[in-house]
Amino acid sequence: MTLLSIAPLHAVILAGGTGSRFWPQSRRRFPKPLLQVVDGKSLLESTLERVRCFAAPDRIWIVCAKSHAPVIKRASGLPASRILIEPQGRNTAMAVGYAAARIAAEDPAAVLAVLPADHCVSNARAFAAAIRKAAKAAAQAQVLVTLGVKPTRAETGYGYIQIGSALGRKHSGLHVVKRFVEKPSLPRAKRFLKQGGFLWNSGVFVWSAATILREIEACSPSLARALAPIRKMPRSGARAKDAVSKAYRNAPSIPIDIAVLEKSRCVWTLPVDFSWSDVGTWAALAAELGVDTHANCTLGGEVEFYDAYGNLVWGEKRLVVLLGARGLAVIDTGDALLVADLARSPEIKKIVEKFSAQKREDLL
Repeated sequence: MTLLSIAPLHAVILAGGTGSRFWPQSRRRFPKPLLQVVDGKSLLESTLERVRCFAAPDRIWIVCAKSHAPVIKRASGLPASRILIEPQGRNTAMAVGYAAARIAAEDPAAVLAVLPADHCVSNARAFAAAIRKAAKAAAQAQVLVTLGVKPTRAETGYGYIQIGSALGRKHSGLHVVKRFVEKPSLPRAKRFLKQGGFLWNSGVFVWSAATILREIEACSPSLARALAPIRKMPRSGARAKDAVSKAYRNAPSIPIDIAVLEKSRCVWTLPVDFSWSDVGTWAALAAELGVDTHANCTLGGEVEFYDAYGNLVWGEKRLVVLLGARGLAVIDTGDALLVADLARSPEIKKIVEKFSAQKREDLL
């Protein structure tokens, strides 16, 4: 009998965010994971294809916002019992805790592979192999494992992991995590790349449900207290919904990295070298699609380029013409038109926050 037949491997896909940096295409009614931006597939569809390489159909879960639940359910094809609905946004720590508590109630020995719904990975087989290797270590050693991507450039948009000592023959290839580093300045990122021993933090985690719940109690007492009603609730029905609502009302809004991983003493990393991108901004998508100083990319609509290079354009019904333009994101959704310097596309989130403060529901 194999280890993972004893400790079943579940996939938990986090799809709770709206992807505000992908405005105006990503909206509350149609979030970023549903956008078809690579190979004619939505990001969620590609993610589901990857997880089916290592998780059985009845062990695939999605955590999503209440407003997105109907469209996520239709797009994923998963049964309602596998869609965990968040009544309000509380960042990834609560989403992870909710999923772990819910799955542990059904399968106490479960090992969870937790991953975002909107990343791009070049090699699904290599990804699945890495998940299985991490799952074996997580189950055997009762540790938290994060996949660390070997960096190919001095990237300032990602967090970093500094690797510590190797774990030896029994867990070949894995390392203790020495520390996590938030998104660095460019000089610091260049130093990490030159020095070596640093990985990009992929945001892909593997651990048993029991281990992450144990570490939440040790590292984030306020989160553990908030999760208490969920851990005691029945699996379905009105009482379950009430317990989830109560838990989310009391939960801190904090990422799982800060709530647990940066504090825990049992975090390991598995370095991987397949191509990976969090596709977090229009600039990141442009890079993923091969946009550079000599090439443009069109995602939709009728577009004409004249002496224009390094642009990403997503048109709607009207013709879009770029003349002499360099390094722009031009996104036309009919009701809104974004023209932005690709290098500044992370700032789009601030614009969306301003619209939210102004209660411009038509734009959200």
